[in-house]
Amino acid sequence: MSKRDAKGFTAMAGAGKQERERIARAALARLMEPQDSVGLALVRAVGAIDALGVATGELRAGPNLEREISGLLMEGGGPSSWAGLPASLRRWAPRIADLAPDRDLETMNRLGGRLIVPGDELWPEQLEGLGLQEPLCLWWRGGEQPLPSVGQAIALVGSRDSTSYGASVTGDFAYGLAQRGFTVVSGGAYGIDAHAHRGALSGGVASLPTIAVMAGGVDRFYPSGNEDLLRAVSTQGAVLSEVPPGSAPTRYRFLQRNRIIAALASVTVVVEARWRSGALNTAHHAETIGRVVAAVPGSIHSANSAGCHRLLRDGGAVCVTDVGEIAELAGAIGESTSEGRASDASVHDGLSLEDLILLDALPLRSTSSVEKLTVVAGLSADAVRAGLGRLGLLGLATSERGAWKRTNTS
Repeated sequence: MSKRDAKGFTAMAGAGKQERERIARAALARLMEPQDSVGLALVRAVGAIDALGVATGELRAGPNLEREISGLLMEGGGPSSWAGLPASLRRWAPRIADLAPDRDLETMNRLGGRLIVPGDELWPEQLEGLGLQEPLCLWWRGGEQPLPSVGQAIALVGSRDSTSYGASVTGDFAYGLAQRGFTVVSGGAYGIDAHAHRGALSGGVASLPTIAVMAGGVDRFYPSGNEDLLRAVSTQGAVLSEVPPGSAPTRYRFLQRNRIIAALASVTVVVEARWRSGALNTAHHAETIGRVVAAVPGSIHSANSAGCHRLLRDGGAVCVTDVGEIAELAGAIGESTSEGRASDASVHDGLSLEDLILLDALPLRSTSSVEKLTVVAGLSADAVRAGLGRLGLLGLATSERGAWKRTNTS
């Protein structure tokens, strides 16, 4: 029996390349934490199969590989300095004995689920917007159908201790969006997340009314109080996670899954959020990758709306008060993806005057900050941020480590 067979890699022996890639990514998902920049750069450099060999000590890594990883980390916004691959190998070593991708894949099969990886037909292309932080794989519990395009998905997020106002607004938004054929994305938690999933399930006319992105393994619905709701989501929609079955939903993993929620949707709507809230973390991820962020205003006396007001005041979010306004923010994106972006001219024709001015102000080779663009374009910071979100979704602007440049379409 080979070393790999002993560790639960028996299916790898006679499998084709894509299936071996799937098994390798399943193993790496247990070996590495979400957003492990060094691990993701290693996979980007040599592919998942060889990356697993390097990570488990079956393949030796040379200095050229370290230099390539360093370059990928710099390009992808990772740490500017790192301790080198040997330090990461020591960090991963304690988990090698627990690698059993065959077992994890069998668990998913028993649950009626599957594992999808980049290159699969079901893999959501919009996750490419995360760059180096694109997940290794997604453990999927639900019907086998394509996830919606970015223009057809809206994220509704907010506080776990939602008020009756937040519950009512979220339910109305989710129901109305689902009625219009949008897929509602959220995190499966108590409060706003739960109201978003319930509203979408009750109003959904799309084949996939709602998606729950989990911080732990999809073999156990968490929190337990939402088990019936999440079971309904897995039956009518999809429950996703980047960590394998049996993984605990730690605080760190809650924060990391937020980037997936933001990347799946064209618009992230924060309904209620306290001054320090995980929902603001989702909004930050959305803004970083050029997605539109929206916030719902609440009472100035409500601590549950302080985070929303903070987003609005700082100019990072567009104010929304009804379903129509949210659909309008996503509408241009849905049209551009469904029509295949016939030509740059047609996209430019649909831009507002402010967006055209902002597009002209964007540099092509270097990048520019929001502050500098306000001076060059003569627009307010709020208008620049909102415009960059729209241009980014249309593929006309690109964000690199918080700065922006025009996309080269030549």
